[in-house]
Amino acid sequence: PAMVNAVMMFDALGRHPGDPSRAIARASIDKLLLVKEDEAYCQPCLSPVWDTALAAQALLEAGDGESTAAASAALEWLLPLQECQVKGDWAVNRPDLAPGGWAFQYANPHYPDLDDTAVIVMAMDRARKNGTADGRYDAAIARARNWIEGLQSRDGGWAAFDADNTSFYLNNIPFSDHGALLDPPSPDLTARCVSMLAQLGETSGTSQALKRGVDCLLRMQEKEGSWFGRWGVNYIYGTWSALSALNAAGLGPDAPAVRRAAGWLMEIQNEDGGWGEDGASYKLDYRGYEKAPSSASQTAWALLGLMAAGRAEEPAVARGIAWLMRERDADGLWSEDIYTGTGFPRVFYLRYHGYPKFFPLWAIARYRNLQRTNSGRTLHGM
Repeated sequence: PAMVNAVMMFDALGRHPGDPSRAIARASIDKLLLVKEDEAYCQPCLSPVWDTALAAQALLEAGDGESTAAASAALEWLLPLQECQVKGDWAVNRPDLAPGGWAFQYANPHYPDLDDTAVIVMAMDRARKNGTADGRYDAAIARARNWIEGLQSRDGGWAAFDADNTSFYLNNIPFSDHGALLDPPSPDLTARCVSMLAQLGETSGTSQALKRGVDCLLRMQEKEGSWFGRWGVNYIYGTWSALSALNAAGLGPDAPAVRRAAGWLMEIQNEDGGWGEDGASYKLDYRGYEKAPSSASQTAWALLGLMAAGRAEEPAVARGIAWLMRERDADGLWSEDIYTGTGFPRVFYLRYHGYPKFFPLWAIARYRNLQRTNSGRTLHGM
């Protein structure tokens, strides 16, 4: 909206279309337009860093030579995009913290985010552990880790862009009453940062940041066993994130929180073997899961969550994998029309065209890899 408002402002001021300020404002919107034969829409933004990081994770899980080479190329593309100079808005609350994050877009130096950063760090860490990095990522990982640890909030959780951004009264300001003005800690972000620290070798005994994050995550669990998903629809996404983190932090399959979450995921599985959840789950009077048609990305999240919970041998997992295999398109990938990404709950949602591609690949590859091992335990942060 701010971009559109800027164009209308220049028009109202009588600026000629050729005026440099008006022209670049209009061109920035045109770059987001996609016009096809049967549809046209304006993207809210581009997500190349996020998509590349997740695709790299899926390719690393696939693990063959071609996939590993593609993941390495992706990480090389990501490496110089780390923000190491500019202190963004996050520095208001953490003025002495050195920068070190990645942004969601091609460039956004004042607003790097912890989600992208943690996922990239975990992918780089996987690459250096499998011998394909030769120390190239060590400095970037150290900077990013320091930045993420420094942005932990008082309650032990993490948010997407800031620390302790919890002045909830501001949500009552007219025009900002959509309930998403702020950036408080959320289960999915807290889980991602816990996952990163645990994958880097920390435990609750060696890292106060990790211990406080785990404690916060356990407090955030819903009574039914799930976790809220701020940036993905919804409780399936949050539960996958949390189970990945708890597994990485050393909570085993019999831990009460893990048992409850795994039980919830198996309970909500659709009859066709997949999983699905609608954006209506963000409603203010939410009273529990309501069935929705199965989708590729949400089925993959549920499967990754169950495998992180040590349930790879459960019949529910086999049925979910069978659903993914059955629902592939002719090109071997998956399609998805529903919106499984979240911008602002109850306001707008996102359709990531990559989600039904790399998440199912990730889940199927993870299942194959676990079938080949004796432990059956997920060894990575996500």
